[in-house]
Amino acid sequence: MAKKAKTTVAALADIHIRMSDKGRWADCFEEISSKADVLLICGDLTDTGDEDEAAVLAGELKSCSIPVIGVLGNHDYEKGRQKLIRQILQESNMTILDGEGIVIDDIGFAGVKGFGGGFDEYMLSMFGEDSMKAFVQEAVNESLQLDRALARLEQDNPDILKIALLHYSPIKETVLGEPEQIFPFLGSSRLADPLHRRKVYAAFHGHAHAGQLDGVTSGGVKVFNVALPILKKENPRSSFYLLDIQQK
Repeated sequence: MAKKAKTTVAALADIHIRMSDKGRWADCFEEISSKADVLLICGDLTDTGDEDEAAVLAGELKSCSIPVIGVLGNHDYEKGRQKLIRQILQESNMTILDGEGIVIDDIGFAGVKGFGGGFDEYMLSMFGEDSMKAFVQEAVNESLQLDRALARLEQDNPDILKIALLHYSPIKETVLGEPEQIFPFLGSSRLADPLHRRKVYAAFHGHAHAGQLDGVTSGGVKVFNVALPILKKENPRSSFYLLDIQQK
């Protein structure tokens, strides 16, 4: 089968589905299906981490006729029911990535939730109390999971074009606008390391509702913050971002 010349990716995050959202998203997912080849949802799929909210999203996704890939966000962990949320959504044909990858239209998608820890010279270090070390270790573990997922995508095709899905940001640029005091809880530069090492084409995340739509890592990887409030600020009539990927 010949490789597609162009693949259009639709992306959004932080949809925070509630029980009252039945019927709210069906038209949007139908529109996305008419404009894109694959949909990415980058975390905070539910509002309070409840499996009933995930079931509402599963119902809304029936209007989506293209592949849907996502990662969980911090809200999806709120009640400790993240495994149930993942199961419900995967049974509705949504792929939830947590250190895994999937290939669609000759593009490799890898995803993790990510974690905090801060950026650049202000990134937290593995030093001090055990609780601080555990916080930093979580960010390290998420970065390693992402790297392994990207590496597995390369095994069968070393030159495959790769897209990363995150909830937390890998760079400071796309969280600018949030209070600086909470930057350590919005993402970590550790997440940028695998993007550079594996030569990722672009990365999508959410979480920082008052951040910036786009930025670029120090290694030249394009990063998009597709949190719903940011998308609405950019275009009040749209709830998703479209990226056309030209394949060589």
